[in-house]
Amino acid sequence: MDGLYAVIRFFVAGGSFMYPILIVFTVGIAIAIERYITLTRIRRQNDGMWSRLHPALADGDFEKAREMTSEDDSTVSRLLAMGLARQGAVRRREDIEIAMEESMMEIIPQLEKRTAYVALGASVATLLGLLGTIIGLIQAFTAVANANPAEKADLLSASISVAMNTTAFGLIAAIPLLVMHTVLTSKTGEIVDSLEMASVKALNVITSLAKRQIAV
Repeated sequence: MDGLYAVIRFFVAGGSFMYPILIVFTVGIAIAIERYITLTRIRRQNDGMWSRLHPALADGDFEKAREMTSEDDSTVSRLLAMGLARQGAVRRREDIEIAMEESMMEIIPQLEKRTAYVALGASVATLLGLLGTIIGLIQAFTAVANANPAEKADLLSASISVAMNTTAFGLIAAIPLLVMHTVLTSKTGEIVDSLEMASVKALNVITSLAKRQIAV
């Protein structure tokens, strides 16, 4: 209970700038949680779909693969659906690769959506903390200028201590947001890498089958 009171005293002592920092932190954490859940779900859907789709591709059963991707809304299905649609009409690897690259260009912004706001929240929280401290120091020195000389030292030290609370709270808010941004960026990179791996494997299967058909 004493810890809770200490936190409340710390927050109240920081002044009005503590509230915008708290708002920025709350919004940033909400976005980070939403993106983490979304990216985790996307990765799970992709892994599950790829485990079912890969055997059909390996067997050269492209009709089944096209049917599976058309019935699924995972990102790996959307990516491969573009390539498989071209596979039925053309034989050139370049055309199929371009189709999947076009699909990848649509998918990546969706994976990265709102992630940048988490890093922005960390920067804004830090800057708000510094701004609150600077304004607090200005107010402190203004008040001390008209104070009794004997009380100036104690009054100034107390005022500076309170003013530094906003910087401390800004850093407290920024650090977890930066960590969450790194985690989200890493998860996004893993999904993109897995999609690129799936596209390369699908291209290799399509190309090898086309070569065998030409040889026959």
